[in-house]
Amino acid sequence: MVAFRIQGVLAICVLLISVADAHESRPGYLQLTLDDSNNVAMLFKVPAMGNMRFGLYPNLPANCRAVAESSKFIIDNAFTERGSFTCTGGLTGQVIAIDGLSKTLTDVLVRVERPDGSTQIARLTPSSTSFVVEESPSGFAVAATYLTIGVEHILLGIDHLLFVLALLVLVEGTRKLIWTITAFTVAHSITLAAATLGFIRFPQAPVEAFIAMSIVFVAVEIIHASQGRPGLTRSKPWVVAFTFGLLHGFGFAGALSEVGLPEQAVPVALLFFNVGVELGQLAFVGAVLVIAAVGKRLLQPTPQWVPTAIAYVVGIPAAFWTVERIAGFWG
Repeated sequence: MVAFRIQGVLAICVLLISVADAHESRPGYLQLTLDDSNNVAMLFKVPAMGNMRFGLYPNLPANCRAVAESSKFIIDNAFTERGSFTCTGGLTGQVIAIDGLSKTLTDVLVRVERPDGSTQIARLTPSSTSFVVEESPSGFAVAATYLTIGVEHILLGIDHLLFVLALLVLVEGTRKLIWTITAFTVAHSITLAAATLGFIRFPQAPVEAFIAMSIVFVAVEIIHASQGRPGLTRSKPWVVAFTFGLLHGFGFAGALSEVGLPEQAVPVALLFFNVGVELGQLAFVGAVLVIAAVGKRLLQPTPQWVPTAIAYVVGIPAAFWTVERIAGFWG
């Protein structure tokens, strides 16, 4: 099983690395905060490259007028705009749109915060560029939105996927693989919930650096195993998966904190975000196994250099991310 799985893993690795820097897929973010007087504070962020921003523009309803000139600036490859508006009659029932979105490959996440603390989250895409502000979002709408966000986060989280890929190379046997993936899932679910609900706090910058280091670790483990010196990941993969899974959970929590949780439906949003992450992860593992099964028919036996090649494909970008993220501590 290990032999044919490795072939599929190598193919997926090359594909992931080729799209890892696809900045066009970075999402935008629009936040509208209302007060009791129908005043709206707007925060809008879209990806930028150097001094060039993506051509995305928020389109507020006709009953909204600007009360001050918006402030605009570019920092950390993101264009940010802040503005203040008065919306006569409020936003309930009004249409919010993003102009230019249909011509891109990205999404925009919209967050509407009401005076009573309730929140509506909407995900706009090139095929669905607008939404209607609801008086009170249904539990189904919250669940569907956060489920989608969870799936997208794991499938666009190249670092998380590379870690899972390395585990697929190292783990021998279907039963052990199931236990390993389960351990990873349980671990990151624990820290995701604990960090999101405020029980544990951990700076996000060190978390991202340690996540990159965890990938380097399993890449080195692959090389050692191919040289006849199997390490802890080969003998007790669930221990490594659980330990580093706790760390990756903090990374998921950091992504979720950027979106925020609707105060009236925190358990639903958190649950379905985590379910989305798991569904995306299972879909990825399934895709690897399917490709590996095809590879088994096309290439036998597996060349001895394949595991080492995979280790370098996984480890080199992870090493770069480690240095980059540590350097960012002082940036």
